[in-house]
Amino acid sequence: MIHQKIDTEGITFEYRMADVEQLNRLAFLKQPEMTKVSYHAWLYLRSQYHLINSGSALGYGNGPLIISKSPFLMDELESRTIGIPGKFTTAHLLLKMAAPKVINKKILIFNEIEDAILRGNIDAGVIIHENRFTYEKKGLIKILDLGEYWENLTHAPIPLGGIVVRKDLGPVLTGKLERVMQRSVLFAMKYPDSSMDFVRKNAQEMEDEVLKKHIELYVNDFTVDLGMTGRIAIQKLEEYSIGFMANG
Repeated sequence: MIHQKIDTEGITFEYRMADVEQLNRLAFLKQPEMTKVSYHAWLYLRSQYHLINSGSALGYGNGPLIISKSPFLMDELESRTIGIPGKFTTAHLLLKMAAPKVINKKILIFNEIEDAILRGNIDAGVIIHENRFTYEKKGLIKILDLGEYWENLTHAPIPLGGIVVRKDLGPVLTGKLERVMQRSVLFAMKYPDSSMDFVRKNAQEMEDEVLKKHIELYVNDFTVDLGMTGRIAIQKLEEYSIGFMANG
């Protein structure tokens, strides 16, 4: 849709790449007309933004991981400093649900968490995105798979992030943007090589193997259309987050 490889229905796009928590914060300021946000953030943003059916990162086996250098038990983390990739990330919400007594948290950009553990600046961290493919090579170990925790708790896929459109754009333009996003996702899935140069340009992790694994894991049928299963998963996130959202 950015490069006009599909029918954009006359719409042109200017894009900005940013860390997921930066995007969440920009949405709280109501700046982007269309943006990706964490589903945790969207629970606060529903009065301002409409969630569209395409473009989500939602699925099975792709949740955040708690990692460390040492094999801590979960209750040992309560007295440790844990790095998180942002206050309003879904990863942070899942950490609060799985380990509600953890209070010592340090907010870092997601790709800084591994090195912060290795330097001893934090004791453990919650990683997202492509870092799930790199942490073991750095000698780090998994303490808990928060996606697995969620799936065992709810029997639903994990809602990580979705595409939202500012409500003041109106239903007609929102409908166009929803159709264009779905065409864009379908095109990228059908012609994966077409977008690789663009992906490489904007990726934190440059190895092609990691890039392809990342796309294969996070881009799926739910990215094309949330469907009933996806919508139910988001509803479950809302239900289970009660009591955790307002806390630190």
